[in-house]
Amino acid sequence: MSDHTDERETFHHDPIGHAEARAGMTVGELADSYGEAGIGASDIHEAVDIYSEMLDDDVTTFFGLAGAMVPTGMRAIVSELIRDGHIDVLVTTGANCTHDSIEAIGGKHHHGEVTPEGRTEREHDETLRDEGVDRIYNVYLPQEHFALFENHLRDEVFSTLEDDGAVSIQRMTEELGRANSEVNEREDVPEDAGVLAAAYENDVPVYCPAFQDSVLGLQAWMYSQTSEFTVDALADMTDITDIAYEADSAGAMVVGGGVPKNYVLQTMLVSPDAYDYAVQLTMDPSNTGGLSGATLDEARSWGKLEKDARNVSVYADATITLPLVVAAARERHST
Repeated sequence: MSDHTDERETFHHDPIGHAEARAGMTVGELADSYGEAGIGASDIHEAVDIYSEMLDDDVTTFFGLAGAMVPTGMRAIVSELIRDGHIDVLVTTGANCTHDSIEAIGGKHHHGEVTPEGRTEREHDETLRDEGVDRIYNVYLPQEHFALFENHLRDEVFSTLEDDGAVSIQRMTEELGRANSEVNEREDVPEDAGVLAAAYENDVPVYCPAFQDSVLGLQAWMYSQTSEFTVDALADMTDITDIAYEADSAGAMVVGGGVPKNYVLQTMLVSPDAYDYAVQLTMDPSNTGGLSGATLDEARSWGKLEKDARNVSVYADATITLPLVVAAARERHST
């Protein structure tokens, strides 16, 4: 057998170690241990490393939140990041705004089942339909909470904006955050006031570029049919691009894909600079050519990331990876 050790250009000596899982470990220690391993474990370790740098005060952090992250229990993580000054810009979906508001004003999501024993999934969903319960995989939401939300929008949000002419989506989410905060306190709701309230209280803009694709959007449209209330879908573009333009250093934390991911990343297309840091948590594969699974390296080709930007994509369920990455990064950042 020939000796190739002098011919290797890409190989370097860096042996795989072995992760530890011992009693008493902190989440930060576990993430550090992942750095000894390969595949997804090493990606998690790198995500923690990059995200902890993004938590520095001199980095303007854009946070993209897609999917059903609020109804599945990730609400408090995002709220706390906002309150602690770790999110400068939030881009999310109308669905997350809707579910966040429902909990702020007294509604709750509940543990459920995908397919109960003895029934097909279709039979189960037909029963839920008859009983007035909506299902998000294994999470239930009684439909009466939507009626509560609709009244909240009409009485506390839209009516306060209808004399302002065409308002931006960000102005609408700001007013929704204000209303959520005030009703939560006034009604002594046991649940925290949530993401939009935290953003309102801490002057963090919330952009929701596809808000029409949600109950929030449907209600806004219906209210506009009998009032002067209307929304200018382009008005937010100036504000968010100005934030990107003025940032000395910028980082993107992208949870899920879809519109929030693209809106966060495309913001840099009209800025002379691009993101210096980026972390993506997704389950979508890159080989379909879709935006949701596209690697952040691919985003570099578009000029959305700097050539020397630190970035990593983690392919796993974000309800698992988001708490792990955030907790470990915050632990490291606090030491």
